[in-house]
Amino acid sequence: MNQFFLMREYVRQILHEPGSHGFDHTLRVMALCEYIGKKEQADMDILIPAAIFHDIARPLERSTGVLHEVKGAEMAAEFLNEISYGSERISRILHAIRAHRFSTTLLPETLEAKILSDADKLDAMGAVGIARAFMSAGERSGDIQDGLDHIHGKLLKLPDRMYTRTGREMAKRRHALLAAFVQALEEERQMERDPV
Repeated sequence: MNQFFLMREYVRQILHEPGSHGFDHTLRVMALCEYIGKKEQADMDILIPAAIFHDIARPLERSTGVLHEVKGAEMAAEFLNEISYGSERISRILHAIRAHRFSTTLLPETLEAKILSDADKLDAMGAVGIARAFMSAGERSGDIQDGLDHIHGKLLKLPDRMYTRTGREMAKRRHALLAAFVQALEEERQMERDPV
């Protein structure tokens, strides 16, 4: 049986609840990694497992406060060692998982880690990123303003944090859509403050 399939099924069982960081997010990041990885000539045996496992510990972060990139790397190591994936490959996968997060201080050092970071950020931009921003606000019992604050505080800054040429090119279009949405939303919300 294909090892990537085994990895996906394992992660799917853990990320079974929907949400802004649900399994659908993992699948989109994996697809983005495949696309960028082919363009940038990455090692897919490193990149795809890193994408599959990158958010596996998100549910644990919410319940325990432990950083998901740290715990996720531990969970990935355990599974990958069980299927004898190879210590050198596992080490590179774990680095990519630990370095993928926007707010982490650990910078991605390998091509695969940079691509995973770019793919994760791309899924936070554009139309999907808009939907996820407001899903995330709702998950925290927030409102439209909370979603808008997240967009201003993080998402509009993402194009400047892209690592690969392909990621930067893809970010331009998604950022333009995000910026246009923010402008339209703020114009509509201005009517709340200045009714006719």
